[in-house]
Amino acid sequence: MPVEPTPDPVPYDAVLLLSFGGPEKPADVLPFLQNVTRGRGIPDERLKEVGEHYYSFGGRSPINDQNRELLQVLRTSFDEVGLALPLYWGNRNWDPYLTDTLRQMTADGVRRAVVIVTSAYPSYSGCRQYRENLADATAAVEGAPVLDKLRHYANHPGFVGSFVESTAEALSKLPEGTAIAYVTHSIPTKMNETSGPDGNGYVSWHLDVAAEITAELERRTGVERRTDLVYCSRSGPPQVPWLEPDVNDHLEELAASGVPGVAVVPIGFVSDHMEVIYDLDTEAAATAEKLHLPMARAATPGTDERFVTMLRDLVIERAAAERGEQPSRPCLGALGPGWDNCRPDCCPALRRPGASTTHEPAAPAAKESA
Repeated sequence: MPVEPTPDPVPYDAVLLLSFGGPEKPADVLPFLQNVTRGRGIPDERLKEVGEHYYSFGGRSPINDQNRELLQVLRTSFDEVGLALPLYWGNRNWDPYLTDTLRQMTADGVRRAVVIVTSAYPSYSGCRQYRENLADATAAVEGAPVLDKLRHYANHPGFVGSFVESTAEALSKLPEGTAIAYVTHSIPTKMNETSGPDGNGYVSWHLDVAAEITAELERRTGVERRTDLVYCSRSGPPQVPWLEPDVNDHLEELAASGVPGVAVVPIGFVSDHMEVIYDLDTEAAATAEKLHLPMARAATPGTDERFVTMLRDLVIERAAAERGEQPSRPCLGALGPGWDNCRPDCCPALRRPGASTTHEPAAPAAKESA
């Protein structure tokens, strides 16, 4: 049996996992939300209301523990193929903060790192804002390494394949004729209109991923079923239009139409963090129970082997591309592989009336998916 060659990580000497961050105890909740909303003038009274979502789970978001688990399985996956790159982790809004991590990387002698972001789709809050975070942190740390963000991976076979399996598992628990509700985090409609290099990227990518999951399930079973893309976690002023329908409104419509069950598939999320365990497992589940509508929620990729292998392969792919090679770029659907480098005008921040700074998105108060 031929031995696979050890993957070449050049020009990279490290990998950085970049995520949103979340509170780890009740005392963290308000300071965390203040970090998330800094510069937007949201009063603490309103933040405390949002904080109830966290307090109902002991004041601890699951996102940091999920990132710790992801780092562990990535380390194992890297070691299996001899990919000798150290792994670092930094957050946008909570410890370990990105700037602190970048200082440690610099002290360790890291000169160039590839960045895995725990957000799979193009949008301001899911991509460009992370690129701004990277630029700000690099500017704040003398001698900081060069940082290259991986391409969007929502349509990669590893991401789609994980959802195919978890959706099939959810459907197996529900009656014949069950519908599928693909769920993602709502964003302002204007943010979607300017997402991606040509606009409408956020919705277009989600629809393409949903279509691929549906097509594979239909190929396996021969069963056609109703599918819809719906949204959760809407926030912000009521006069600002956001993507709809809300998942709870959609469940009511399904029940009224006589659908016998619904598989809720959170394709907008890479792990079971707050939007999933509160908005879907708590609120949407309560709505379905009230409506006597059988519901099962599909698992997110988390540390699924397909997802972890995908991340490892994307690191290897990007290294080859930076060496001037032409690596294979696996993807599914009609949109083609994500781009390595974003255009300067891609996914601009939205402006609030009277905003004078460059980072003033009309974004959710707390969005762990971005």
